[in-house]
Amino acid sequence: MLEHMVNGLLRADDQQLVSDERAALEALRDALIKLEATPETLETLGRSLRQLDELFLIVIVGEFNAGKSAFINALLGQRVLEEGVTPTTAQVHLLQYGESSTRTERGPHLHAITAPVEFLREIAIVDTPGTNAVIREHEAITADFVPRSDLVLFVTSSDRPFTESERQFLAVIRDWGKKVVVVLNKVDLLQTDAELQQVLAFITEHAAQVLGSTPEIFPVSARLAMHARQGHPESWAASRFEALERYIHERLDQRERLKLKLANPIGVGRAFTTRYLEVTVGRLELMQEDLRLLEDVEKQHAVYRDDMARQFELRMGEIDNILLQMEQRGHEYFDDMLRLGRVFDLLNTSRVQEGFVRTVVADAPATIERKVSELIDWMVSADLRQWQQVNGHLAERRRQYRDRLVGDPELATFHVERGRLLESVGREAQRVVDTFDRQREAATLAEGARNAVAASAAVGAGALGLGTVVTIAATTAAADITGIVLAGVLATVGLFIVPARRRKAKEDLKSKVHALRQTLSSALRTQFETEVRRSSERLDEGIAPYSRFVRAEQQSLEGVRLTLTGLEGRLSALQARIDGLT
Repeated sequence: MLEHMVNGLLRADDQQLVSDERAALEALRDALIKLEATPETLETLGRSLRQLDELFLIVIVGEFNAGKSAFINALLGQRVLEEGVTPTTAQVHLLQYGESSTRTERGPHLHAITAPVEFLREIAIVDTPGTNAVIREHEAITADFVPRSDLVLFVTSSDRPFTESERQFLAVIRDWGKKVVVVLNKVDLLQTDAELQQVLAFITEHAAQVLGSTPEIFPVSARLAMHARQGHPESWAASRFEALERYIHERLDQRERLKLKLANPIGVGRAFTTRYLEVTVGRLELMQEDLRLLEDVEKQHAVYRDDMARQFELRMGEIDNILLQMEQRGHEYFDDMLRLGRVFDLLNTSRVQEGFVRTVVADAPATIERKVSELIDWMVSADLRQWQQVNGHLAERRRQYRDRLVGDPELATFHVERGRLLESVGREAQRVVDTFDRQREAATLAEGARNAVAASAAVGAGALGLGTVVTIAATTAAADITGIVLAGVLATVGLFIVPARRRKAKEDLKSKVHALRQTLSSALRTQFETEVRRSSERLDEGIAPYSRFVRAEQQSLEGVRLTLTGLEGRLSALQARIDGLT
């Protein structure tokens, strides 16, 4: 591990800046942990924090044939790295100062090389595999080291300047917010200064397009520079190496290196903040769609309940009309029976009761039972439609969700949890739809309605149908009414007594029918309201885990979004303070 501590370069008034930077990056790490960022992301951020205590790090990148190794050898003044026309860097080479030349393998793809070169006392150099290496893993190695750099020297070749692979890799470097200096190597291959200016213009234009600003560009010949250092000083001017060397040794003095060192973690932090803000906003958009789905389901619930209440009242109105018609037939029956001309018929109680049941009660119980059966069928169908609609919504949401999240690794854990809940709720809705037994549901409702009416009417229903329960209640009313009529007839057959008894019979019939209507309506209403509530609660329970997840996740994500937005501002302010260091 590099032991050089940056704090040794700090003035007293810089200490607060470093402290604030650490605090901001640690807060960012906490926010990324909440977002379940990948281990690689957290490790990269952690390394950036640790780099504040390490040597200034220059990372050399470029295509394998751009002459990176030759350039580094020329920069150090001796052949520390192997050179060749084929890819020679299969590992990352970390060059550090040492009293002797050594090579140590620190990992399968990382070799540490020491050399007694003064340049390396305060600056470490990383030589990376080519961005167009034959082994694709080498590109990943290079990309992994870029976030750790304080300065990137981007080496391109004058015979193949700024290739497509270099352009793509430079875009990756840009996203990390790195200081980039472009080195145009092999300028000795160009015949004239005009050719050189043409290549420089080409690189300047395309690099500016990728980076958003024009980088510093140094044309050099590493071959001539090394030739000059090996005892041929006449090659030094032609190598154009002095300008780059002066830039590194003079412009990048300790203070400037400190600014870049402090800016490095800020660039990494800002890159992660931007990336995960996009992730957070994307998740919140998903949550908004989920909330709209839940709102749709809740609206369906409300429409379902309102429709049930409205339809129930209409259907109960039809049952009321059946009873009212029975009452009207009763009045007509009494008008016909309770008169002096029928006095001997009235003496036959059983005949009067049978006539009442046949004429007044008639088919009312059967009609009521049919209406209630229709009511039950309608309710069962409505319940099934409710589940089908919700199931359809969930199925479409699952499809949209899968289509949207394909190839999004940053959402992996979030995707698994949310997808699991969607699938779970969807499976439950599908299971209810697939196993919905209309006959069983209808039978359960019918039994509940019959028992509720029987209990309200104080009639032992047992296994009797609803129509039978109504018949029992109506016949009981007939017995009571004919008993009153018979008592009146036996007491007197006067001209004034019979009409009075007829009025009394009608009033009692009206009272009995009203009581029956109230009993029937109240019992059925209570039963069906219970069933509607049970159906809604069952649906709510099925969606509850998904609903809780969505609402909790939205609240958490809103908090993370605010945190990341605040950190974005803090990091920008820190960068401004770093830029202002003198």
